[in-house]
Amino acid sequence: MNPACSVKDRIAVSMINTAEKEGKIKPGVSTIIEPTSGNTGIGLAMVCASKGYKLILTMPESMSVERRTLIMAYGAQVVLTDASKGMQGAVDMAEDLSRKIPNSFIAQQFMFKFGNPANPRIHYLTTGPEIWQQTNGKVDIVVFGVGTGGSLTGIGSFLRSKNPNIKIYAVEPDESPILSGEKAGPHKIQGIGANFVPEILDTKLYNGIIRVPSDKAIATSKRLAREEGILCGISSGANAWAAMSLANKPENAGRLIVTLLPSFGERYLSSVLYSDIKEIAQKLTVQSSEDALNRINS
Repeated sequence: MNPACSVKDRIAVSMINTAEKEGKIKPGVSTIIEPTSGNTGIGLAMVCASKGYKLILTMPESMSVERRTLIMAYGAQVVLTDASKGMQGAVDMAEDLSRKIPNSFIAQQFMFKFGNPANPRIHYLTTGPEIWQQTNGKVDIVVFGVGTGGSLTGIGSFLRSKNPNIKIYAVEPDESPILSGEKAGPHKIQGIGANFVPEILDTKLYNGIIRVPSDKAIATSKRLAREEGILCGISSGANAWAAMSLANKPENAGRLIVTLLPSFGERYLSSVLYSDIKEIAQKLTVQSSEDALNRINS
């Protein structure tokens, strides 16, 4: 169950619960600070609201306004950072704020400094077993986009413990192929491609890397909505495109391929994914039935 509508809800609960058990934070006293591209931040905002923590999230200004709105609806604060600096800029801002705010705690989903193993651990304990059980142990290939690297590391480690022959593929934006050893760059796939290799990512775990162009990710997300009834985000489109590219290879015929669709599409309505549709929707006016039919049939 992901009540805030993304796979990141799991790590948000895990990181806060772990920090509480270790005595690092206390409701009503501690301020949680975290750099985020959006989904982990929304999950943390949900958890912090329910537990009584003040939350400050640092986020690149290029992330969708729906993400900011959802975070603020839970009562959390948003601090925007320069889009050109990517997630590193958000990380730097979080660390700077933490030095200046008493009783603050950085959840460290990316595993900076001391790290937070609660991120991959929750996927090892929950998501991985769910995939194994729901496929009756017949999964052959898994494909995951890399944001923090928590899902790939946690799920991949669990599945490999069950079957060492399972193939694991990492997904990254073609425009920012840092996992492939090339230069980071701007891209449109919100949620993955943080412009650095997260310390939490086990780079020895995956068999290969699939580079997905932003336009392919966007087009696939739109196809999922219109052809499958699955309204999802851009990184979901990237994962699906990567999975389909593997499925189309002759050597993978008959193999069971699993991927994740990490988040719902409602937080991308103002982004490049649906901005064109949103503009059309905003311009709709009251019409007669004749005018409506002309528009519908045009």
